[in-house]
Amino acid sequence: MNKFLLCSLLILLFQINLYPQLSPGDLTNVHAHLEGLSNCTNCHVLGEQVYNSKCLDCHTDIKNLINSARGYHASYEVKNKNCWNCHSEHHGRNFRIVNFNPDNFNHAKSGFELEGAHKKLNCESCHQPKFIKDSELKKSKATYLGLTQNCISCHKDAHQNTLGENCFNCHNSEKFKPAAKFNHDKAAFVLTGAHTKVNCIQCHPVEKGNEENFQKFKGIAFASCASCHKDVHKGKFGSDCKSCHSTNSFHQINRTAFDHNKTGFPLIGKHNSVDCNDCHKQNITVKIKHEKCTDCHENFHKGELTENGIVRDCSQCHSELGFTPSLFSIENHNQAKFKLTGSHLAVPCAGCHLKENEWHFKKIGMECIDCHNNVHGKEISLKFMENNNCSTCHITESWFTISFDHDRTEFSLLGKHKEVKCGNCHYRGDNNLNKQYKFSSLGSSCLGCHNDFHFGQFKNNECENCHTFNNWQPSKFDHNKTRFSLEGAHSKLQCVQCHKVVTENNFTYIKYKMENFKCADCHS
Repeated sequence: MNKFLLCSLLILLFQINLYPQLSPGDLTNVHAHLEGLSNCTNCHVLGEQVYNSKCLDCHTDIKNLINSARGYHASYEVKNKNCWNCHSEHHGRNFRIVNFNPDNFNHAKSGFELEGAHKKLNCESCHQPKFIKDSELKKSKATYLGLTQNCISCHKDAHQNTLGENCFNCHNSEKFKPAAKFNHDKAAFVLTGAHTKVNCIQCHPVEKGNEENFQKFKGIAFASCASCHKDVHKGKFGSDCKSCHSTNSFHQINRTAFDHNKTGFPLIGKHNSVDCNDCHKQNITVKIKHEKCTDCHENFHKGELTENGIVRDCSQCHSELGFTPSLFSIENHNQAKFKLTGSHLAVPCAGCHLKENEWHFKKIGMECIDCHNNVHGKEISLKFMENNNCSTCHITESWFTISFDHDRTEFSLLGKHKEVKCGNCHYRGDNNLNKQYKFSSLGSSCLGCHNDFHFGQFKNNECENCHTFNNWQPSKFDHNKTRFSLEGAHSKLQCVQCHKVVTENNFTYIKYKMENFKCADCHS
C-alpha cells in the first residue's frame, strides 16, 4: 500500500471516529457550513481562544460599523468584549446565538436615540428590507442592521434634494411641520419688520417638480424689493426702495437713508425728528406748502407779533433747533422801549413774558410793580416812592444795592449810623419769625433801636445830653449841669466811687440818679 493511500485512510478514520471527541458540540444552523476539522481554523487559532478578528472576517457589516464607531457593537459596553461573550457556539443546531429582545432594547446604545415621534413607532416600521441599501443584508428576513441615520433613508425628501440631506437643520423628530428648528436669520435673506409676519407660502410657492408638487425654498429671487413688490412710484425714485422705506411698514419712511435735502425743503434741526405723515398728510408725493412756518405751525403768539397786520416771520426769534432758546437777542430787546440792564439781563424771557401759561409780549407793563411785588406795602410813603418807582432806592444790578439819600428823611445819619447796614434798623421781627422791613413805622428815638442800659433813669430824649453818634462814651456829659456840681475834692473822684453798681428786679446797672445828696449818704 502506497504512502498516499495510507495517509488518506488515516485522515478518514480520524474524521469519522475522532472528530466527535474533539468538537464540544454542534454549531448553530447559521454556522453549520463550518462543521469539520478542516474548517476549525476559520474561527479558531490553534491552541488559543477565538479572536474577534476571526469573527469580523466574515461579519464585515459589523466590522464596518465598529470601524466607523457606529451602531450597538461600537457602544461603550460592547466594543471591549469578546464576541463569544454574547454569541457562544457549539450548543447545538437550534441554539439562539443572537439573544436579542427588541422589547427592552435601549435604542440609544445603537447610536440613534429614539426621540419625538420615533418613540411611538414599532421596530418593524423602520427595520424593513426596503430601507436597507446593502444588497446582501436586504436579503435577510430578520436583521436590525443595514439602516443609516440619514432621514431620507426612511423618509421621502419633500424638498427634492434642493436643501441637502441634513433634515435636522430645520426639523426635529416631533413632527415634520412646522420646521421648528429653522431660523430664517441664518438664510441669505434675513426677515425683518413686517416680513416676519408674512406667511411662508406668500414667498415660497408650491411648484411642480419631478411630476410632484413641492414647496420651493431655494432659488427665490430677492435681490431687489421689486422681486416681490410692485413699484407704486413707477421708477420715479429709482430702484433702491430702502432709500425711503424700511421693512417695518411701507408707510414708515426710513429717514436715515432718505435724503430729504434733495427736495425743495432740507430738513434741519427738529424737522429731522418729525414723522413724515405729520407734514405729508396725504399721498407722500403730493407737494405741500412750506414757504412760511405758519403753513405747518399754529401762530402760537395769537397775533401779538404782527407788523401792519402781517405776522412776523418766526425766524426772527426762533430756529429749527427748537422753540427755545429764542434768537431774539439782548441787542434786539434794547432797541425796544424797555431796555434790559443789570440783573434783568439774566432773567429768562419767561420770567416777564409768560403769564398764566400764556406768552405775552405787548402791553405787559414797564413799571417795576408790573413784574415785582411791592414788598414794602405802606411802609414807604409816596414821597419816596412816587408812582411805585422802585429806582428811588434800588438799581437793576442788585435788589440789595441801595442808593437812598437818608438825609431826605427827618433822621439824618450821623457818626456811627453812617456805617450801619440798612437792615440793622429796618429789618424787624420777633425771634427771626415774621420779619419784614420797617420804614415809616419806625420812630426816631434812640430806644427804638438801642437797649436802655440805664433802665429808665433818663427820659427817652435825654440820650443826646450825654452821648454823640460817634461812640457810647458820655463825652457830652457835664456834671456841673446836674443838681450836684462837683467841687473841690469831688472833682477828682472816679465816677464809680459815687455811682455804684446795683441790682434791682433782677437787673444790674450803674445808678446815676440819686434821690438824696446828703454828705452822710456817701461819708460815714
